[in-house]
Amino acid sequence: MKIIVTADANEMSKKASELFIEEINRNSEMVLGLATGSTPVGLYNQLIEAYRAGKVDFSKVKTFNLDEYYGLATDHPASYHFFMQQNLFSHINISPENVHIPNGVSEDVERYCKEYEEMIKEAGGIDLQLLGIGENAHIGFNEPGTALGAKTQLIQLAQKTIDSNARFFLNKEDVPKKAISMGIKTIMRSRKIVLLASGEKKAQAIYNTVVGTVESSVPASVLQLHPDVVLIIDREAVALLEPKDIEIEA
Repeated sequence: MKIIVTADANEMSKKASELFIEEINRNSEMVLGLATGSTPVGLYNQLIEAYRAGKVDFSKVKTFNLDEYYGLATDHPASYHFFMQQNLFSHINISPENVHIPNGVSEDVERYCKEYEEMIKEAGGIDLQLLGIGENAHIGFNEPGTALGAKTQLIQLAQKTIDSNARFFLNKEDVPKKAISMGIKTIMRSRKIVLLASGEKKAQAIYNTVVGTVESSVPASVLQLHPDVVLIIDREAVALLEPKDIEIEA
């Protein structure tokens, strides 16, 4: 596990964009796993600027999003379909048929989750997976207690996650209680994983992820077992770690 420490969230986004651009330029048919929420917005802005400057081409790139709220239509302003269009896809030259985001209104959720897994497999697997991390160390929407061997499934969201996501909705009562999420096993099959985190609220989760015991109560701790993980985190999020805990690249 490699850790890159940045001064702030802006530098975190820039460092992440440099890595993503390098990987895409190395493999124009890259399969990306993408995340939503406030953390990756800066990265997406950097990628849009790089595309407009002719520094990166998304025409052959395929994407699979980590998750989607259960019960929200694709055109709902708080859906992750809407988020991805607004914050990335509508600004770059990615082909719509190469974009995959879980269907939050599937009538047969269990069957759909198996189909999503199959779509990832048919694409050749995820080359580069982007992750954020929740304050309770969830990755995707895999909450504490989720089996480490879980595949894409319908998840009951923790109350802390619901409360945290309330800022994206007009009314707290509108926040979905469930979501479809790539499973931990699905994420771990990715060839390379990049996790972004910023702010002091993420410091404990980062500490538990890096030096804690690998256990389902800390979903992100499973990343210790992956052969190619890069954490790009700012000084506030890394505050509880010490150089002796892991090799840190400033």
